[in-house]
Amino acid sequence: MAPPKSTAAKPTSSNALGSLLNAYIDTTPSRLKLIDALLLFLMLTGIIQFAYCVIVTNFPFNAFLAGFGSCVGQFVLTASLRSQVNPANRGEFKEVSPERAFADFALGSLVLHFFVYNFLG
Repeated sequence: MAPPKSTAAKPTSSNALGSLLNAYIDTTPSRLKLIDALLLFLMLTGIIQFAYCVIVTNFPFNAFLAGFGSCVGQFVLTASLRSQVNPANRGEFKEVSPERAFADFALGSLVLHFFVYNFLG
């Protein structure tokens, strides 16, 4: 009886996700992983707030708008910070140092949360 022919492993979605995760873990600097964790947290917080508004109530509507707007605004500011401190994008942001990018992020966050706090009423 002939031995079974060996076939090449077909790429599956689990293999693709596994290789994507391994490449992310191996090649992404720890600073960017920390920023990505914050982005994930902000996205989940916004989704939970929106689901709560749809399912339960939106009684203090200003509070919902302020909280959701805060999540979206902070997500945008954090995504901007990530793009500026990413070493792969160094050519795009030649004149912006990582310290300057973080200072812009911190100032933008302060202004955003000032408006959010005032919108709460």
